[in-house]
Amino acid sequence: MVGSRTAREVLVADKMTRVIAAVVALFCAACASTSQTSPAPPLLAAIDGDYFRWESAALGRALHIYVKLPEGYDPAATYPAVYLLDGDSTYPLLAPTHLFVAFDEPVPPAIIIGIAYGSFDRKMGNMRHVDFRPPAAVAPGSGAAAFQRFLADELIPEIERRYRSDPSRRILVGQSRGGAFVLYSALTAPDLFWGRIVSNASLTPGEEIFFGPPPAAARDDLKLFYASGERDRPEYRAPAQNGSLIGTRRRKNHGR
Repeated sequence: MVGSRTAREVLVADKMTRVIAAVVALFCAACASTSQTSPAPPLLAAIDGDYFRWESAALGRALHIYVKLPEGYDPAATYPAVYLLDGDSTYPLLAPTHLFVAFDEPVPPAIIIGIAYGSFDRKMGNMRHVDFRPPAAVAPGSGAAAFQRFLADELIPEIERRYRSDPSRRILVGQSRGGAFVLYSALTAPDLFWGRIVSNASLTPGEEIFFGPPPAAARDDLKLFYASGERDRPEYRAPAQNGSLIGTRRRKNHGR
């Protein structure tokens, strides 16, 4: 008869139903057990360090600050402080690099600080396109002055309050648009950092600001290192080549 089942078919179907129910029950139990007992995964030792969220008055928003202390950190000593722009990407790269290079090279111990947005997406709060942009008539929307106030008035004092950071040995590191901000900082607040490292700076728009007279600095021991990769995109490399005199011009106040 259509729609009727044999006793064997009924038993098989019932058995399958019980098996499926048992599997679902075990899966749910495993999920509940995992959510209740599994701790958060530890950070990798190479980047493990301190973290704090900073609500910036100058910027009107929060930034994420990561701090890697040197091996054998001595509260009685003082250390250079290396401030990394674009900390979302540069901190995981450079904090462990400094750690491992120090094993074989005479690299001074330092405090590494990553300044991060918590995302690479503008819609999720990454404001590097504003914070690192110097003033330019052709490209309104500069936030470099406000970001520099955040560094000078908020972050640096907080780092030097929390850690044994040497105020005379601050270093600022920036790549691409972050490199443009480092140059902007060298022009507008030369004494804020002892050393500056610029990698493949994206000088446009607004490169005209970098070709003015050199800044007046109170110190004569300031350093600026500028690197532009031969394989960088032509539209980014051209301003660096045209402005090769930047490094020469700065040597008077920033050393070589």
